[in-house]
Amino acid sequence: MWPFNQIDRLENAQPLDAVAAKIKPLVEKALVNRRVTDFLHGVWLGHPLHPVLVQVPVGAWTSAAILDSVPRARPAATLLIGVGIAGAIPAAATGVADWSQQDTQQQRTGLAHAMGNVTALGLYGASLLARSQARHGLGRALAYAGFAVAGASATVGGHLAYRQTAGPSHAVPHAEIAPPGWADLGPLVDLPDGEPVQRSIGDVPLFVLRRGSRVHVLVDRCSHASGPLHEGELSTEGGRECITCPWHGSTFRVDDGRVVHGPATAAQPALQVRTQDGRVGVRLPGLSMGNDD
Repeated sequence: MWPFNQIDRLENAQPLDAVAAKIKPLVEKALVNRRVTDFLHGVWLGHPLHPVLVQVPVGAWTSAAILDSVPRARPAATLLIGVGIAGAIPAAATGVADWSQQDTQQQRTGLAHAMGNVTALGLYGASLLARSQARHGLGRALAYAGFAVAGASATVGGHLAYRQTAGPSHAVPHAEIAPPGWADLGPLVDLPDGEPVQRSIGDVPLFVLRRGSRVHVLVDRCSHASGPLHEGELSTEGGRECITCPWHGSTFRVDDGRVVHGPATAAQPALQVRTQDGRVGVRLPGLSMGNDD
């Protein structure tokens, strides 16, 4: 049986829901400051922050595992284990922030990932303690056990990110199937003024907002988890009109799709708009055909 078939079972492990029900309110209470949550999600970076920060503990512990096999290099291995533990703390904070905004099945897998990481941290902490007491053989054994658990936990994390798509933009796949060139959205006067509506080109759902003769168009599926943006609420942030996703509260500027607030970190694809003879045409930048300007 393929190993990932076993990981798939985590998605349906309902007993984990009881654990999530106890943890999630505490996490939400700790993350009430939106500036803090936006920072932890990686809004400022334009990319999820968690996979960036996990490079520190992964790299440090991998290097320590190699150096522990070389007697003269074992003091350096001990140092790297400490570096990995220190680096795991901010990485965990970003992971918890992302976890708090995931769906039920993703949260189940995320809990298993977190439990594995906590176990690995405990083993590495015990390894440092044993080394400080000159019990170096035990220290190395504990470190290798921690490395094995951390590797298994990283595999679960990879499953969460790639198989369960907890991180990639959910808007880009819709944009990629947009027809090339200009597509007709119909008469300008048929669009309600000041009210978001959904339109489509081919199989691509679009968020459309008209303000007088001006029209803003984004891919309608939120980049965080595919929420319908046209059902969200309009607001003003920094003097720019924005739309907030009704599912998890990600906020985007309507004129260019830029992320203002997370948990989303990827911008919404914004379409070019033109009005000719009273009809609205749109196209996704980069998908033009020949001289169709």
